[in-house]
Amino acid sequence: MAEHVTAGERQPALSERERKILWAVAEAALPAGEIFPGADRGVIDKVEHFLRVSGPVATRPYQALLWALEAQARLTSLRGFAGLGLQRRQELLMRWFDSGSYARRMSLRALLTPLKVAHYNNPAFYKQLGCVYERPAGKPEKQRWMSQVVAGESLGADERIECDVVVIGTGAGGAVVARELSEQGHAVVMLEEGAFFGRQDFNGQTADMQRLLYRDMGATGALGNTMIPIPVGRTVGGSTTINSGTCFRVPDRVLAKWRNEMGLGEFTPEHLAPYYDRVEGVIGAGANPAKYLGAIARLIAKGCDVLGYSHKPLQRNAPDCDGQGVCCFGCPTDAKRSMNVSYVPMALKAGAQLYTGVRATTVLTQSGRAVGVVARTAGRQGAPGVSLTVHARTVVVACGSLHTPVFLMQNGLANGSGQLGKNLSIHPAIGMAAEFGEQVQGYNAVPQGYSIDEFHDEGLMFEGAMFPLDMGASVMPQFGPQFVRLMERYDRVAMFGCMIEDTSRGQVRVVRGRPLPIYFLNDGDVARLKRAVDILGRVYFAAGARRVFSMVHGFDEWRSEADMAGFRHARLKARDFDITAYHPLGTARMGRDPRTSVVGTDHQVHDVPGLYVTDGSSVPSSLGVNPQVTIMALATRAAEAIGKALERGDDRGSIAA
Repeated sequence: MAEHVTAGERQPALSERERKILWAVAEAALPAGEIFPGADRGVIDKVEHFLRVSGPVATRPYQALLWALEAQARLTSLRGFAGLGLQRRQELLMRWFDSGSYARRMSLRALLTPLKVAHYNNPAFYKQLGCVYERPAGKPEKQRWMSQVVAGESLGADERIECDVVVIGTGAGGAVVARELSEQGHAVVMLEEGAFFGRQDFNGQTADMQRLLYRDMGATGALGNTMIPIPVGRTVGGSTTINSGTCFRVPDRVLAKWRNEMGLGEFTPEHLAPYYDRVEGVIGAGANPAKYLGAIARLIAKGCDVLGYSHKPLQRNAPDCDGQGVCCFGCPTDAKRSMNVSYVPMALKAGAQLYTGVRATTVLTQSGRAVGVVARTAGRQGAPGVSLTVHARTVVVACGSLHTPVFLMQNGLANGSGQLGKNLSIHPAIGMAAEFGEQVQGYNAVPQGYSIDEFHDEGLMFEGAMFPLDMGASVMPQFGPQFVRLMERYDRVAMFGCMIEDTSRGQVRVVRGRPLPIYFLNDGDVARLKRAVDILGRVYFAAGARRVFSMVHGFDEWRSEADMAGFRHARLKARDFDITAYHPLGTARMGRDPRTSVVGTDHQVHDVPGLYVTDGSSVPSSLGVNPQVTIMALATRAAEAIGKALERGDDRGSIAA
């Protein structure tokens, strides 16, 4: 896909001195192995290209890391890093790796990750391991409804339009509301900051797809007593375009908590069942055929059978999946019925209009009621964009749990309770790898198709978590000769993970117009992560693993279950775990009491008539399961309330019991 390259992107991202330091790091961290050659100068060129495309937000911190390493070398040896011998360089990097300083460990990780991706994004390496490097682009289908999609960059002047409902965001919440209301006969306009990509754009290349589909190339994260990446989508379909397609209904015990502790009495399984049924019918939720689940599912099942644990395939919204293993980078066959191939096209077929590449800035109000939205295009080469003003009877905000509170805060709306941006849950997760004595090739199967459900009532949900070669290299913290040997046997590596039903809560703050999630993992959730690592280690060894890589600092590799004894007795902190998270929820949570919640049970903001929130931010609590189907079911329910309010022509509509 052709990309626009600015003059700034053609300028060198690194100085010659910085390139020299980076080359010395690459030589030390990625030496030649038995099969793969070591890093070459082309790897440095790839990293520099990544920095140029990413801009100053990535380049300046990366330069700072290089100079920090240089300063450390001079402090300890009176020579620059590039002037040290290979062994001395590896020893210095290893001191950072083994350091008790969390900042040093994370600095090393940030320094090495682009190098690993650049080095292992190599078609020869992929071919050696039987992994597909690049998938041929699918043929775009010419659809009549595409005439209703307007790219923001095509707007030559400020524009004003009118509709019944304007929906900000096209993810699991926004797309569903748009489809439901369009099919009810209402005039709907969707606004999306990202672009509309399809299977013709999805080549399976992780770096390319992160640039196209992820916000900040996946670098979003929460700060607190540890740093937790929370990758989110920035494209038509939102995070549904880049997720693994896993489909769960909210557990009954969570609904019971909503009813008993939050006063949401109508939220029973029976009440929500029709909404779930409607959603699951549209997206084709069901289990994949066993042949596409791959060897990792077979090994996990084997280990669980030995230990007596319950396990099963996951439900997914990909009825035609053929196991290509790149669900998180855009489905190349449209088998995954994410919003970009299901609800958004359905809304367009029903008459909705979609504007892409526009960023909502302002909610228009009149006499305290929401009456429209102002959005702006990005503009080119620093030039200001044009404005799009949408006058509407109803405004629906569905920007996601991190951006919805920021958008509302910047507009001075929806915070009469003081709860906007608070109550953030994120499902902290940890992945683990294991090497087996047989070929696994987990990258040629559904990456998240199997689960261990034995411990779900404890708040532990074990699910698959496999990656293509270059991304797999980036998630492993190791480097050097032993790491290279492991990656040469990547076809024998299995990856699996566990997310926890967190009891910790964070908040989203606004910093320079952007969300800054603050989240401190409490002791109970740290204990859950530790238990998850212990359980998965036992499952791996029961399945015949030769080595297990725990992703816990100080316990990098186990060769038998006996090696886990020290880990079980260790007192660990949040920063000892290599954590990611994927499902931010709750930052504009639903509730009956305007003093403790942001929206009512109809998803309408308590103190702003005509303004609704229908994304994950309105979900009242952590679910303990992947939330997309629940967000979609609640959005279906909200659309019912909005439709009734529009028909009545009144300020508030409710379907509350």
